[in-house]
Amino acid sequence: MKHTVLVIDGMGGGIGVQIIGKLKELEDRDREIVALGTNAVATERMVKAGALRGASGENAIRVSVRTGDFILGPIGIVIVNSLMGEITTGMAEAILSAPGERILLPLQNEHFFLAGLDQLPLARACDRAVEIYQTLRAEWKGKTG
Repeated sequence: MKHTVLVIDGMGGGIGVQIIGKLKELEDRDREIVALGTNAVATERMVKAGALRGASGENAIRVSVRTGDFILGPIGIVIVNSLMGEITTGMAEAILSAPGERILLPLQNEHFFLAGLDQLPLARACDRAVEIYQTLRAEWKGKTG
């Protein structure tokens, strides 16, 4: 059964580009990668990195997150006003209430800190997110047949 992986990022889309690159390394024909950017630049970069398609902006994110089986991105995507103000209340609420599994990279942002978590280099955080995705995907496939 085909599943959808949503990669959400903002600003320049650099984190999303790295996540998509790692996902593309996996041999998984049953997966569709969709890029959701808070802005067109982020979306364009993620599509160029290998997402099947992409959409930009608050409404696109609010609508599209309902369709994803897995959502990957930096933790800032669920914190209002993060990513230099690009994350709106509507975006954060939609992502948090979406039915899919959320895999968030614990990256430090301005004005908030994640106590008790080691700060990983970005590449290692992306590797870990994809490892978690693989584990959850295996469980998901077991449930859906």
